[in-house]
Amino acid sequence: MGESKGRRIRVLAGGVFDILHVGHIHFLKQAKELGDELIVIVAHDETVRRNKRRNPINPAEDRAELLRAIKYVDEVYIGSPGGIDFELVKRIDPDVIAIGPDQNFNCEKLKEELRKHGINAEVIRVPYLYKSDRAKTSKIIRRIVEEFCE
Repeated sequence: MGESKGRRIRVLAGGVFDILHVGHIHFLKQAKELGDELIVIVAHDETVRRNKRRNPINPAEDRAELLRAIKYVDEVYIGSPGGIDFELVKRIDPDVIAIGPDQNFNCEKLKEELRKHGINAEVIRVPYLYKSDRAKTSKIIRRIVEEFCE
């Protein structure tokens, strides 16, 4: 996308990224294409328990380390146990916030919340690159359980 006003365009993405799969790679690649630099906030273990109603398969530190190894990702932070950590988002100072195709966010409401916290970032929903939803962590877990636990 190039530089804006002499500075690099920072894109922020977030998620659980519990069992990395091709859907995550597609999302991260598309998010990176929205700017020059991709920063990822990986969900805290408590957030996973609250939102997914299950324990994470991998702890946040491991998920963050795996994300750091992906070539599209420039920086990784672990989020706070509560909801969106607006102070962390403010420190990251993104130009764009990329929302995954299956993430449960209303982009307009998120934009309003960001503005209330003094964050003036564009919010863009990244579309699916594939038609099938086979690349979902919950479906991968289900397939593993069916294959090896029955």
